[in-house]
Amino acid sequence: MILSVSRRTDIPAYYTEWFMNRLQEGFVCVRNPMNPNQISRVALSPDIVDCIVFWTKNPAPFMDKLDLIDAMGYKYYFQFTITPYNNTIEMAFADKNQIINTFISLSEKIGNDKLIWRYDPIIINDRLTIDYHLGAFEKMALKLAPFTNECIISFVDPYRKIKRRMGDELTKDITEMEMHEIVEGFSKIALSAGLSLKTCAEKIDLEKYGIKHASCIDREKIESIISCSLTSKVKKDGQREACGCIECIDIGAYNTCKNGCLYCYATFSPETTARNYLLHNPQSPLLIGELSNGDKVNERKVISFKDRQMFL
Repeated sequence: MILSVSRRTDIPAYYTEWFMNRLQEGFVCVRNPMNPNQISRVALSPDIVDCIVFWTKNPAPFMDKLDLIDAMGYKYYFQFTITPYNNTIEMAFADKNQIINTFISLSEKIGNDKLIWRYDPIIINDRLTIDYHLGAFEKMALKLAPFTNECIISFVDPYRKIKRRMGDELTKDITEMEMHEIVEGFSKIALSAGLSLKTCAEKIDLEKYGIKHASCIDREKIESIISCSLTSKVKKDGQREACGCIECIDIGAYNTCKNGCLYCYATFSPETTARNYLLHNPQSPLLIGELSNGDKVNERKVISFKDRQMFL
């Protein structure tokens, strides 16, 4: 089993104590977002969890737990998002230099191969122009390239609720011509900095710039980290067509991330998130709230995907 922690919320930034309690107790409960009374109980033994993929914009509160996670026998890597946006778009982040320093410290602790820089999503408006992004990406790439091998980019998805939430910060959709212009510039910068550049679930073909689709839950990376082949398949049910991620289990919950990013598809409103956060109990098996009499808890069948016959 590959554990995603989490596409839906920033667990390393806000829920460190809860996550460590879940590892130590050996299981987690996850509400079905479409049917809240349906609960999956997921075993978290290191014998079953082949690799953990952490998604975060600020792992600083989490870094002193990594030695314990290592000692427990878990393998992992990080998807670490750093963009050039100020706190009108990413409300929790006023000092990006501090975030960059955290990225460097994390790399020095776990190694370049376990740390991916995400520059996503790319937003275009009157202020955030193509030239702005080219300049910002180059500055970041020069600072971060010694501490990672890979950068993943994507363009903002203009979902209706995101357009409504962003208002003037998202004034128009990005055209295919603009995508090509940005990616051509980014690819030259990445090549010069020694970074592998990939896109996340973008349908547009950018291979002429040497850019391929990323697999954020990446079979090859996981196999390299755990020194073992995997039997897991690419899971297409519910995934975007261009997504190459292998199957995983995400233990996060919607409307629980306090980062306050206007473009986030997993947060419907700051008010809902604030109410949910008040219900968080680090001792609960659920990220938010407690189990109740009306909940139906099912043990989710989980297995290791390691191919024991084919060690790398």
